[in-house]
Amino acid sequence: MVDISVTLAGVPLTSCVYNASGPRTGSSAAMSKIAKSASGGVLAKSATIASQKGNDLPRTWHEDNGKASLNSEGLPNSGIDYYIDPQTISETMGESPAKPYMVSISGKNIADNLQMLQKISSTIESGSVNIAAVELNLACPNIVGKPTIGYDFEQMEDVMKQVASLPCFSGSKPLFPLGVKMPPYFDRPHFEMAAAILNKYKHIVSYAASINTIGNALAIDYHAEMPVIRAKGGFAGLSGPAVKYTALANVKQMRELLDNSIDVVGAGGVQTGRDAFEMILCGATAVQVGTCHWTEGPGCFDRICDELKAIMKDKGYGNVEDFRGKLKEWSKEGVALSRQMKMKSKQSNTSGDVQLKTSNNNSSLIIAILFAIIAVLLADKLNIVSF
Repeated sequence: MVDISVTLAGVPLTSCVYNASGPRTGSSAAMSKIAKSASGGVLAKSATIASQKGNDLPRTWHEDNGKASLNSEGLPNSGIDYYIDPQTISETMGESPAKPYMVSISGKNIADNLQMLQKISSTIESGSVNIAAVELNLACPNIVGKPTIGYDFEQMEDVMKQVASLPCFSGSKPLFPLGVKMPPYFDRPHFEMAAAILNKYKHIVSYAASINTIGNALAIDYHAEMPVIRAKGGFAGLSGPAVKYTALANVKQMRELLDNSIDVVGAGGVQTGRDAFEMILCGATAVQVGTCHWTEGPGCFDRICDELKAIMKDKGYGNVEDFRGKLKEWSKEGVALSRQMKMKSKQSNTSGDVQLKTSNNNSSLIIAILFAIIAVLLADKLNIVSF
C-alpha cells in the first residue's frame, strides 16, 4: 500500500500534493472543489487588507502548446476578513474537516502584513475557526519603488524582524505555523543570503515554498504586434512547465541551505506525478500545484496523486520519506541504468504498436469476411446469383 500523506510544518496533509495560492482560490465555492479533490489541504488566495479587483483584462495568457503561462493579475481577492471568516471556511471545507485550511497574505506594505497577522491571531484565539497555517508572500513587492521583498535582503530582514516581534510569535511556541513564499533565485550567493535570514528566524518560520513565478516575462501577439497582457506594458510572471527546472534547482538549493526544522514546499511547473516525484526527490516535503490547477481544474489533484502513487509503487517506495531528498550524484552506473530503462520502455512501446497493428489487421480481415457473407446472402435472396 502506497502512502502519500505527509506532515508539513507540523500540519498533517492527507496527500503531499496540494494547491498553490492563486488560481481558483478566490471564493469558497472554488476552494470547496479543491477540498473535495485529492489535494492534501486547501490554501486560500493571497489576501490584502481590503478586497481588490486586480489589473485590467486581459491579465493572463496560456501558450497554445501548454508549455508556458503568464499572469499579471494584481492580486484580485476578497480581503483578509473574507478568508478568515468562519462561514467562508465552513463553506470551503464542507465534508472534508480532516484536511487543513491555510491562509495566504500579501500586504501592500509591512504594516498591512502585520495587521493581517494580528487579525488571524485574534480569530484563531477566539476558537471560532481552525486555520492550520499561514503563508506570508515574500515574492511580491512590499513597498512601491523597492524590489520584491525576497530580492531585497535588507528589506527581507526587516520584515522578518517585525513579524517575529508580534505576540503570536513571541512565546515559546508560535500560535500557528508560518510559511514563506519565496521568489526564484539564480545565483548561489542569493540562495545563501535568503537562507541565512530564514534560518535566523527558524523559531517562527516553519516552511519555505519555492518558487513563485519568474518575473518580468513578456509574450508577444505576433499578428497584432503587441503584448498579450494588457497591464504593466505586458510584463508578467512566467509559470507552467517552462519554469520547472528552475523550481527544481531552487528546491534543491533551499533544502541544502535551510535548517532541518524548516520544511521546503516545491512549486513551479508541476503538471504530473513525475514532476511531483522529482520535487520530493530534491528535498520537498510537499508540492504545490498552481498553473495546472488553473488550466485543468481540481481534477488535476486526483490525476497527479494517482500518477505519483503509480511511480512509487513501480520503484518500490511505500511512503514519501523513502525517497525524499535522496537525489543521487551523477554516475556512469546511473547513465547505464537510465539507458537500459529507456530501451525497455521503447521495446515495450514497439511491442504494443505491433500488437495493435496485428489486432487492427485481424479486425480488418474479420470485417471483410462479414461483408462477403452479407453480400452472398443478399445476392442469394435477390436471386442475383443461385447456388
